[in-house]
Amino acid sequence: MSGEAAKYWSEQGPPGPPPNSYQMQPMQNNGGYNYNQPYQGQYGNGQGYGDPYGNGNNQYYQGQPPPPPQPPKPAPGPDTSYGPDYGGPPPAYEEVFKIQKPKYNDLWAGILFLLTFLGFAAVSAISIQGYAATRNQNSGGLNNQKNNFGLTTHTIYLFAWVLITAVVLSYGYMWLARKFTKQFIWITGILNIVFGLATAIYMLYRRYWSGGIVFLLFSIFNIIAFISWIPRIPFSALMLQTSIDVSKRHGHVYAVSAIGGLIGAAFAAWFSVTLVAVYVKYQPDPNNAACREGAGGCGSGKVIGLIVFITFAAYWISEWLKNTIHTTISGVYGSWYFNSRNYPTKVTRGALKRALTYSFGSISLGSLVVAIINFLRQLCSIAQQNASSEGDILGTILFCILGCLISIIEWAVEFLNRYAFSHIALYGKAYIPAAKDTWTMIKDRGIDALINECLIGPVLSMGATFVAYASALLAYLYIVFTNPAYNSGGGFTAVVVAFAFLIGLQICNVFTTPLSSGIDTIFVAMAWDPEVMMRDHGDLYHQMVTVYPHVAEAIHA
Repeated sequence: MSGEAAKYWSEQGPPGPPPNSYQMQPMQNNGGYNYNQPYQGQYGNGQGYGDPYGNGNNQYYQGQPPPPPQPPKPAPGPDTSYGPDYGGPPPAYEEVFKIQKPKYNDLWAGILFLLTFLGFAAVSAISIQGYAATRNQNSGGLNNQKNNFGLTTHTIYLFAWVLITAVVLSYGYMWLARKFTKQFIWITGILNIVFGLATAIYMLYRRYWSGGIVFLLFSIFNIIAFISWIPRIPFSALMLQTSIDVSKRHGHVYAVSAIGGLIGAAFAAWFSVTLVAVYVKYQPDPNNAACREGAGGCGSGKVIGLIVFITFAAYWISEWLKNTIHTTISGVYGSWYFNSRNYPTKVTRGALKRALTYSFGSISLGSLVVAIINFLRQLCSIAQQNASSEGDILGTILFCILGCLISIIEWAVEFLNRYAFSHIALYGKAYIPAAKDTWTMIKDRGIDALINECLIGPVLSMGATFVAYASALLAYLYIVFTNPAYNSGGGFTAVVVAFAFLIGLQICNVFTTPLSSGIDTIFVAMAWDPEVMMRDHGDLYHQMVTVYPHVAEAIHA
């Protein structure tokens, strides 16, 4: 017997003889349901539950007692049988967000990701073996290094300082978000603009024209963007405050952020050593003893090909890590939205388990799309800096325009990915169907207006850019003041600065993912079932209407 039926008979007593007239008697409204009225929900057909043949008569058999009442069918989505209106023990995450037909979605993408990771590991192992065999040639003081043809141990030290800087600044940035939530957006915008301008001015002062021009253009764009954002700051601050409040009470949001950040930092260190080792192992030069070690055979084409591969693999792996964290955290916020009064158990563990099993391929596929776009943008950035260093003004302008177009495409894809992954976390769909369904729901409900009004995604991207600025500036200062032998002509400055920027950007993105994940999931949940927002989160709903009145129109659309 269902919970509703048991509740009905516990209040009414066991079924007894029917009334003498055997006509249907009014039932009490138990548990919020009126079983004498036609159910008008999503699956309602306009027929009463007391009609045994579904012919709309609401009359029982003459001489027969009425059957026990049954609750209406739930709409597709989370199982709310343990929800706030039903009581009972807290359910597990898998019980609330059931997958009707569990299967490993987008399996081919998951396999391709694993093969890419194994390929990265193989290249790393071979390259590091060649580096280790000739370490004496690549070490030593800055003024007596034997290696003057490629990156050396000096570069590993440089990337180590970049890594420490990125981790410390990312932790500090998260601390600012928690302690100064309402001022966080202002702090981010001002710091990013000031530091970007300072970096650009210093690079121009040092006559490093390519880097200085790029940073100056970014800073000007950030100034224009931030001024246009000012009217939307109150709504964005409210959503950020909500995300942080939930993270303090539910799940293990900050533990996931910390562990994910450390994993991201460890991978960045591995990538840095591999990058240097590839140059040491395969850079063609008569003095390069590594060419005769192990898998031997040096050549410029081999260096370029391996750098391209490990850079693409690094983007894909770091994007996968970031999106796995995002999907895990989405489970926490989805559970809070739909079951705030009877919060499920083992939410973080259940969401992570689903992300690493059934949704592993879907996360890999979505990450692949972003990795390709990021990789193209990285190549464009390096080409722009090389053109600028060679005095090719036309090439610099063309690559700058191309980089801007790629950045717009990247923004559009990441915008869709964030909400698709939140949908995948709750409902376990494949990547493409989840992306289509999520976008349809968001548009139909008018939630896209709220998303456009919320600045948290752009603000966190701006914060990650700030950390990337600091990392790039540190790398530039380090390589300028130490002046290693391999960079006597300045040929490696653009490469080192670009990869330092990449390391800082990706590490901060990993650390800040939980903040944006919460807000993204709230928007997806509102698109799926806006009534829950008004029913179970009334205070938040009224605050949203206060700071942004269009919320009422959007949710009711």
